[in-house]
Amino acid sequence: MLSLTIAAATLLAQALDPASAQKTVNRYCFGCHNQTVKSGGLSLQGVKAAEVHADAESWEKVLRKVRGTEMPPPGAPRPDSATAKALVNYLDAELAKSTPNAGAPSIHRLNRAEYSNAIRDLLALDLDHSAALPGDDSGYGFDNIGDVLTVSPLLMEKYMSSARRVSRLAVGTVKASPAIEKYRPGIGRESLSTDALPISVRGGMAIHRYFPLAAEYSVLVRVRGNPDPNQPDAKLDIRVDGARVQLLDAQINPAEEGQVTRNIEIRVPLSAGTHDIAAAFLTETPKSENGVVRAGRGPGGPPTFGVSVEYLQIGGPFNAKVAADNPSRKLIFTCRPTANQAEEPCARKILGPLARRAYRRPLRPLELEPLMKIFAMGRKDGGSFDSGIETAIRAILVSPNFLFRVEDSPKNAKPGEAYAVTDLELASRLSFFLWSSIPDDELLTLASANRLRPVLATQVKRMLADSKATALVDNFAGQWLQVRNIPSWRPDPDKYPQFDEPLRTAFQKESQLFFKYIINEDRSILDFINADYTFLNDRLARHYGVKGVNGSYFRKVALDNPERGGILSQAGVLMVSSYPTRTSPVLRGKWILENVLGSPPPPPPADIPDLEDKASTSPSNLRAALEKHRSKAACASCHSRLDPLGFSLENYDAVGRFRKEEGGAPIDSSGAMPNGTQVNGPGSLKAILIERQEEFVDCLAEKLLTYALGRGLDSKDLPTVRQIRRDTATGDQRFSALALAVVNSVPFQKRKSPSQP
Repeated sequence: MLSLTIAAATLLAQALDPASAQKTVNRYCFGCHNQTVKSGGLSLQGVKAAEVHADAESWEKVLRKVRGTEMPPPGAPRPDSATAKALVNYLDAELAKSTPNAGAPSIHRLNRAEYSNAIRDLLALDLDHSAALPGDDSGYGFDNIGDVLTVSPLLMEKYMSSARRVSRLAVGTVKASPAIEKYRPGIGRESLSTDALPISVRGGMAIHRYFPLAAEYSVLVRVRGNPDPNQPDAKLDIRVDGARVQLLDAQINPAEEGQVTRNIEIRVPLSAGTHDIAAAFLTETPKSENGVVRAGRGPGGPPTFGVSVEYLQIGGPFNAKVAADNPSRKLIFTCRPTANQAEEPCARKILGPLARRAYRRPLRPLELEPLMKIFAMGRKDGGSFDSGIETAIRAILVSPNFLFRVEDSPKNAKPGEAYAVTDLELASRLSFFLWSSIPDDELLTLASANRLRPVLATQVKRMLADSKATALVDNFAGQWLQVRNIPSWRPDPDKYPQFDEPLRTAFQKESQLFFKYIINEDRSILDFINADYTFLNDRLARHYGVKGVNGSYFRKVALDNPERGGILSQAGVLMVSSYPTRTSPVLRGKWILENVLGSPPPPPPADIPDLEDKASTSPSNLRAALEKHRSKAACASCHSRLDPLGFSLENYDAVGRFRKEEGGAPIDSSGAMPNGTQVNGPGSLKAILIERQEEFVDCLAEKLLTYALGRGLDSKDLPTVRQIRRDTATGDQRFSALALAVVNSVPFQKRKSPSQP
C-alpha cells in the first residue's frame, strides 16, 4: 500500500524536480522567510528542497500555506496556479516517502463519557455521572487526550464513591431512601429532545432515567405560560415509556396577568430499570410522519396554547419492593446457588466474565483470586450472596485495569521501535474510537483468537451501524463542531428575545441528527459542506423561515435554497461562533479556518488591542472597524484570511436567523480571499470550500485521527492524514471509508516503544 501511495504521489509531482522546486521557493517565499525577516517565525534559509526529510516540519508549513493559497501574501508576487500546484504535489510526494509516525500514546484514563458508557455496557446501567465525577480537561480540541487526563486524589475518591453507588444499583441492594431530582429541557445527559415525544403534542419534555427499585414514584410537572383565552383548555399528556398514564387539564387561569405557573403532580408505579417519562400538551393538528418534506419559506405551525413544561421533578422511591430481576441483575446473575450448592463456583462464573469485559481482555492466571477474596469478605459482612457479588463488582470498578487503558511494549522491543499493537489492544482502540466504550463480546472473542485484523472492515461497518456509534455524534461531532457549547450559551435576551429553551434544544438536535444521518446512511462527508437537506421541527423551521413543518418531532427536510444546508448554516454553529450581543466575522472566520480548512491562525500579537465589542455595534460599523484594524501590517496577514470567510456568513445573526438588512441598512457579505477570489454570501462560500475539498477532508481526517488516537498530531503525522484523505476518496468520500482509513492507518495500528528503556 505504501509503495503504491508513493508511486501515485510521484506521478503527480513530475512537473517539478528538486531544482525547480527550490527555484520556486527562492523566488516566491525566501524574500519574507529568511533568517533576517523570518516572517511568521519561519526561515527557509538553508532548508533544501532536495532534502525535504531533513526539515519536514518547515516543508509541511510551506505545503499547507501554498495549497491554501494563503501565501505569498496579498500584494507580493504570486506563482500561477499550475506552478503552485506542482510545488504542492512535489512536497506531498517527498513527505509521503517518510516512515509513518506510529506515535507513543500515554496511559489513557477513561474520561467521563467513556466511564459512563462502559458502566452502561458492562452492567446495563445508563446513568449520568456528570455530577458524580469532575469534568475532564481538553487538549487538541477533545477531552479524550491521554496526556491531559490526569489523576488526582479527589478523582480517585469520586471513583470509589461512584463504584459504591453503581454496584448497589446494579445488584439491587440500594436502600429505599426517597429523594427528589429536577430535570429541565435539554439540560443534562438524561434529558431527551422533544422529538422523543409523540407527534400529537408540543411544549413539553422527556427524560430517560434509571429507577433503582420497583416502587411508586412521584412525577411533578411544572407548567408555565400565558394561555390564550380564545384557545381551548390545554391538555397535559403524561406518558411512561410512550404510553399515556394521565391526560389532565392544565387549569392555568388566562385572566391572571403575566407568566402563570402551576405544579401538577401524580404518582406512578414503575418497575426497576430504565424508563422514559414525558409530559407535553396535546394538539389535534394532523402531521405526516413519513417522507421528506419539501421546504418553502414563511411562517408556519399551529398555535401552542401559550403554555409549556418548565421542568419535571421525580420523587421516590415510595413503598419499594424487594429487588427483582431488573436488567442489571439479569445480566450479572447468570447463575444462582441453591441451598445445597457451594456459592464459590457460581461466584466465579459471574465475576470471571464481568472482569474479562471490564478489563477488556482474558484474565491472567490467578487474576480472579483477589476478586474471590473480596467476594468472601463482602459475603461475610453483608450476610448474603448478593452482597458478596456487589462488593466484588465495586472492586472491579475501581481497578486500574478498568479505569485505565494501558498498552505494554513487547519485552524484546527496542527503544523507539514501532510495533503492531496486539489484537486485544486494537479491539479497545476500535471500541473507544467508534463507541467511546468497552469492546463487546464479538470484538473480544475475535481479538482473543487473533482473528480481528482480517475482518476489520466488516467490524467497522458493524460498529458504525450499532446504536452505540451515537458516541461519535455526542463526543466527536459535539467537540469538532463545538455544539457542546450550546447548552451554556446565553444570547442577549434584549437583542434576541425570540431565543428560548426549545430553540436552544433544537439547535443542538439539528446538528446531532445531521451528523448521525451521515453516519447511518454512509453519506459523503462533503455533505458537511453542501448538503441539500437538514433536520427540523416546527420551532426551528419557523426560526429558519421554512414552511410546511409541523409538530415538535424532527424530520429530514429537503432544501432548495443556498441559505441553508451543511454545517455552516446550522444555527447552533453560527451561535457559538458569535458573541452574545452580535455576530463576529473574526470568530466565524477563525472557526472555518480551524474546523473546516484545518489552517488555524496564530494568536494575535500581544500589543494589538481587541476590536470594540459593544451591543450597539452595527454590521457596517463592524466592517469599517475591521478594515481599520486590517490596515496595520501586523494584523493584515491573518485578517486577510479571517475576514472574508466570516463576512460571507454575516447574513446570519448571532442566533442563526437569516437577514438581508439590519437597522435599515443592507448586509454586506462580500469579501476577497488572499488570492483574489471573491466570496459573497453562504452559497458562494460553500462553492469555494467544495473547490478546496482536499483541505476540508484533510482537516476532518486530522480531527478524527486525533480523536481516535487520543493524542495530538504533529508534522510527522501529516503525511498519514493526507493518505487517509486519498483512501477516503477511493471509497467515494463516504463516512465509512474515512473511518476505515483511520483504523487502517499506521498510527492506529501500531505503537512506538518509549525512547528511554
